[in-house]
Amino acid sequence: MAHITVGSECWPFTGGQSAFEVEAASVREVIAALDVRFPGLGDFVDRKMAFAIDGEIHQDAWFSPVGSSSEVYLIPKIGGG
Repeated sequence: MAHITVGSECWPFTGGQSAFEVEAASVREVIAALDVRFPGLGDFVDRKMAFAIDGEIHQDAWFSPVGSSSEVYLIPKIGGG
């Protein structure tokens, strides 16, 4: 299972829990698993967060692979203009 770590921006959905495990093979599956476990978090993550998977940052990467032993950190997306 992938190990997921979230920051305080996700805590309203997780009740303050900052780390947990999910079964997923892609970013899209992580988002779906998060939404099942913490209703509303999947949509929030999809819109507002980027993924750091095993040290590499991915933005808008639904199909990026997530390994069974991956370390995944959810971080705020970088805005630009």
